[in-house]
Amino acid sequence: MKLLQVVTTFMLFAKIVFLEQSDQQEQLAEKWGFKASDIRQLSKHEFFMPGLVDTHIHAPQYLFTGTRVDLPLLQWLTTYTFPTEAKYQDSGFAEETYTRVVRRTLKNGTTTACYFATIHTDTSLLLAEIIDKFGQRAFVGKVCMDMNDSVPQYKEITADSVQETERFVKELLEKKYPRVQPVITPRFGPSCTEDLLCALGDLAQARDLHVQSHISETEEEVKLVENMFPAYKTYTDLYDKNKLLTSKTVMAHACYLSEEELKLFSLRGAAISHCPNSNFSLRSGVLNVRKVLEHNVKLGLGTDVAGGYSASMLDAIRKAIMASNSLQINKVNETGLTLEEAFQLATLGGSQALGLDDVIGNFEVGKEFDALLINTKASDSPFDLFSADNFEDILQKFLYLGDDRNISEVYVAGKQVVPFSSSV
Repeated sequence: MKLLQVVTTFMLFAKIVFLEQSDQQEQLAEKWGFKASDIRQLSKHEFFMPGLVDTHIHAPQYLFTGTRVDLPLLQWLTTYTFPTEAKYQDSGFAEETYTRVVRRTLKNGTTTACYFATIHTDTSLLLAEIIDKFGQRAFVGKVCMDMNDSVPQYKEITADSVQETERFVKELLEKKYPRVQPVITPRFGPSCTEDLLCALGDLAQARDLHVQSHISETEEEVKLVENMFPAYKTYTDLYDKNKLLTSKTVMAHACYLSEEELKLFSLRGAAISHCPNSNFSLRSGVLNVRKVLEHNVKLGLGTDVAGGYSASMLDAIRKAIMASNSLQINKVNETGLTLEEAFQLATLGGSQALGLDDVIGNFEVGKEFDALLINTKASDSPFDLFSADNFEDILQKFLYLGDDRNISEVYVAGKQVVPFSSSV
């Protein structure tokens, strides 16, 4: 596995202009007009890596992250999640949680995140404002749901949901935030009527917007969708027929998709967000990543806070490997996911899933500089290095054992966003 080693990186307007060997400094300085004093030399125990991309995270659920993972999905939603999300009509309440989740994810190296907010338009716009203030790259979705018999105070009237989503999209786009975009967000099949799904699909198509939702997270959910929407062949067909399965769509989980559904995902260019921590914590299932990749479906990783109890994408990398190993142990697959493959899913894979791979995901010339400066010898580092360790050893130790203490600086589009400035 190789990252940026002994290279000179020069950025102009936040984009990577060249990657060259460091012994070419004199020629490069003459060509690009920089001085030796402009060069920053990293120590042997430091390196840059691409920013991490969280393709699925629920910002309001950060409030109870690390607790309440004792129930399966549908009971978990009605017992903990919906009552908590109903509180986000209060802007003061929302501001505290949303500020903390953006700070925490940035500290953990998430330079790009795809957020679910709640059904409340104004505080969903507040989340976008906070993200922009901290400089993170993100998609933000106002959640849409017009069916919720278990927690009736947390649902919308169909027409209101559509109207408020239109307002959310309009007002967010009018803000002209450079790196925060709206995403159409039906919560999932069981919480939406066919009329709502159809209207949201029309809106996504008319405005050429991204779409995010959940699909086939648990077997119970799949059966529920089959009973609720008997006119559709599959869960995927429900989204597809309502114009919600497109090349700008990312669907979380997908543990129980059939071969036919995976082929349709590939045909439409839709992506999957693999959320292994949540899948284990709520006992939902195990996504067969090998099968997804064999079907040429775009795939990224997600923390799925708070079904996933960690807001760190390093945890998502580790859990993705464990999930893959479990399938290999049980003879489902011959080979497991390698660390290099899991790392790629958390960076370039995530950028592909969100349609940003021409902008971020790796250090190709022309892409924006979303990057983490890793210090493997931070004073309170959670792992030790030895004289025999080569660069690959050091990188693997960070990916398996490191945490935010090793992430000394975070950059989004060339701007340093961590450590935080005094103004945020």
